[in-house]
Amino acid sequence: MHPLQREIYRRMTPEQKLRVSLSLYQAARALKMAAIKKLHPDWEEKQILQAVKKAFLHAAT
Repeated sequence: MHPLQREIYRRMTPEQKLRVSLSLYQAARALKMAAIKKLHPDWEEKQILQAVKKAFLHAAT
């Protein structure tokens, strides 16, 4: 992480950090959904949502 980024995050309030993390999480889910739709264009929305759920449930860091 760049030192400037680190300083920006250090100065954020807990609420701001939470908002950033939720925004990143939502973006990650949207990207995963788009990828699954591209891989499985024939799937219904319910199947796609289940696959996204499963991917995030079993994600590792």
